[in-house]
Amino acid sequence: MAAQKKTSPSFFGRAVSLFKKAFLKPPAPKAKKSGTSVRKKTAKKAAVSIQKTAFVPKKAARTRKKPIEKAVFTRKKGVTTPKKTPLFPLVSPPSVPKKKAVSKKKPAKKFAFVAAKHNPIIAPKSEHAWEAWQTFNPGVIELAGAVHFIYRAIGSDGVSRLGYASSSDGFSIAERLAHPVFEHRARPAKFNPYSYFSGGSFSGAEDPRLVRVGDEDTIYMTYTACDNGLRVGLASIKVRDFLQKKWKWNPSVIISPPGEVHKNWVIFPEKINGKYAILHSINPEVAIEYVDNLDFKDALPIKSTHGGPPRKDGWDKWVRGVGPVPLKTPHGWLVFYHAMDDDWGKYKVGAMLLDLNDPTKVLCRAKEPVLEPTEAYGNEGFKPGVVYAPGAVIRDGKLLLYYGVADSYAGVAHADAGVFLDELRKNMAPKARRKTT
Repeated sequence: MAAQKKTSPSFFGRAVSLFKKAFLKPPAPKAKKSGTSVRKKTAKKAAVSIQKTAFVPKKAARTRKKPIEKAVFTRKKGVTTPKKTPLFPLVSPPSVPKKKAVSKKKPAKKFAFVAAKHNPIIAPKSEHAWEAWQTFNPGVIELAGAVHFIYRAIGSDGVSRLGYASSSDGFSIAERLAHPVFEHRARPAKFNPYSYFSGGSFSGAEDPRLVRVGDEDTIYMTYTACDNGLRVGLASIKVRDFLQKKWKWNPSVIISPPGEVHKNWVIFPEKINGKYAILHSINPEVAIEYVDNLDFKDALPIKSTHGGPPRKDGWDKWVRGVGPVPLKTPHGWLVFYHAMDDDWGKYKVGAMLLDLNDPTKVLCRAKEPVLEPTEAYGNEGFKPGVVYAPGAVIRDGKLLLYYGVADSYAGVAHADAGVFLDELRKNMAPKARRKTT
């Protein structure tokens, strides 16, 4: 009768077996009443069994480190001699060495967002109580050869106010005022939980966007008002007063319904079909309200919806809202927006082009985020892993994107505007890359 062929144990089984032999002392078998003879026979059988099942692997390839060795006694022609065998056998066959990774240099990208060398360009100042905690999410406007910032600040009293700074080159701050320039006073003033989860403040004004419509002598500012929920406020100031830093804001009006949460509304910098255009939602579809004027004296609040099921055809499964005021280009309105993928702990920035005459039509959309939270300080603030871009300008052929980092700081990234638009129109991902200028 032919002997049955024994199957060899798996690598995992071998490892377990050798581990037990090396570190675990086998329990002594229970003795029968007959005395020590049974114990001797049982121990002898166990020793023979261990010797038969001992696994001696092939010699390891030269490229591998020599495994840890331990002497295991084997029986040969009645003589017990030590033979070296690895304590833990290799999982992969030792005769098959790993392939060396071939380093292939990736071709240099023609396009990249570049973070400013001195980021963050705006940070909290402990000597100013009103902005001692957080300074972030700047709205911007280009006037008189400079970039002007209205940024959100939170101080030791927990109120969110707006401060002012300016830059002559768009990258470094040349002037920054020591006092706030705008404050929304809710009636009645009380703690607003929506505001706290929207950046850490107890009340006030959040996330401004600045726009000048055509050549009008007025600057309009939309912002999030902590007033009976999170609503959209609209304020205005004359260009002359703004440049002279005379903060004579016209009384703000609330343009979204009470008891609802709305944010991220922006006004187009030009009239469309003879009317002011307010972009108030981009999800589940682009929604625009056209109005004859922006005083809202007799107008009802704008009804808006946002949210809906996740998008299926892109990284931006959960779209949050619009970023900066749309930028007019020869190819369409360039719109940046905030969205999340499966990682809800991170806000990323996307980009798309809208039709110039009918901005409800999306012409193209970047397949990947164009800006992500990768800077070290961007993962250490009040809300780590968040980039939120409420400001952008095209200046001297460069696209400058201003953004809040971790709800604590403000930074800027730039790209060649022409290359960016060409890549976006090809549906290629204008991927942000972190490097210094």
